[in-house]
Amino acid sequence: MDQFDGEKKWKKVEVNLEEHIKVPEFPSDKSSNSFYDEHLDDYMSKIAMEHLPQDRPLWEIHIIKYPTKNAAGTLVFKLHHALGDGYSLMGALLSCLERADNPSLPFTLPSSKIRPKSIFNTKAIIKRFPSIFSSTIWSMLDFGWSILKSSMIEDDLTPIRSRADDVKLRQITISNVSFTMEHIKEVKTRLGVSINDVIAGLIFFGIRLYMLEVNKESRKANSTALVLLNTRNIKGYKSVKEMVSKNNNGAAWGNQFAFLHVPIPELNDPKFENPLEFIWEAHKEISRKKNSLVTPLTGMLLNMVKTLRGPEAAARYVHSTLRNSSTTISNIIGPVEQMALANHPVKGLYFMVVGPPESLTVTIMSYMGKLRIAFGSEKDFIDKQKIKCCMEKSLEMIIKASRKTST
Repeated sequence: MDQFDGEKKWKKVEVNLEEHIKVPEFPSDKSSNSFYDEHLDDYMSKIAMEHLPQDRPLWEIHIIKYPTKNAAGTLVFKLHHALGDGYSLMGALLSCLERADNPSLPFTLPSSKIRPKSIFNTKAIIKRFPSIFSSTIWSMLDFGWSILKSSMIEDDLTPIRSRADDVKLRQITISNVSFTMEHIKEVKTRLGVSINDVIAGLIFFGIRLYMLEVNKESRKANSTALVLLNTRNIKGYKSVKEMVSKNNNGAAWGNQFAFLHVPIPELNDPKFENPLEFIWEAHKEISRKKNSLVTPLTGMLLNMVKTLRGPEAAARYVHSTLRNSSTTISNIIGPVEQMALANHPVKGLYFMVVGPPESLTVTIMSYMGKLRIAFGSEKDFIDKQKIKCCMEKSLEMIIKASRKTST
């Protein structure tokens, strides 16, 4: 990126693949796959700490040719967020992959119901006026609260929030846990909510279980999750060519997201002794905020800060927003069918955002009927095995409770 007339712009450069392709060598020991699992974890933590060189394109590919408990080998794409958000990068990845069963067919993504557009009707508008007025009031309150949370009000210090000052030196560990989508869909059907509601409730309850195990007093701590939303009005992924081309809404490539501040329910409240309350609370909070004006207003604010004060000021605002919260939750939808890269089947897939000032980052990805939840945890502060166990316990308790509830 170069400076032209005071404005930073991308420039075209030659790419030397040898500088971007990394093939690490681990000590030779084939006694067990778990040996290489440990080396892979250490290697992931190491490259997560390293900054991408600024004198060449901001991406690397790491090829780990060692078997682990989960796969025969591992491929790591390390990409700078300046290149694009999860939607952009996932679309680019799908452009490079093909279906393992039939390369000539496109990937299938989990379907979602699209609300029919309402026809303009004066009587209908008059009838809906009270709800429109209420939504407007809530939008203003939520937007004001979002600004305060981003600039002044911090979450409490808890077992998932250390607020360590040496962010650039802080190491992280990356771990993940997988669930079958059938269990998620079962809870969704029984409670009459969305899959995202179930996932959010599952994560919130799992986080509180972890906090309770580490420090019982933290069950009543003030903790907030930032839920990231894709702001594009696009259904499904597009190819790179389609994303960078101009259309009525502008280019689809880049960083086009907004965040919602969602309180993590306190276990101190007797109401939340039932794990299903975490799902209903997540459904209520996220639905209300998604259907309000807080998401577009947040996006407009970020664009305004970027336009008036520059991208560095917008980056500082986002950094402050992250630093004042306890965790970030980001969700990406993956294909239903198995993918293949150069005829090599892809067994599993997940992503992680590294470098934020939070002690815990949570990412979710669906692929081949599985839901994988990944955790970027501050090393020597968060017990990665314990938080995985708490998430598994969370789903187990939620399924058990939902089966006692009539549909």
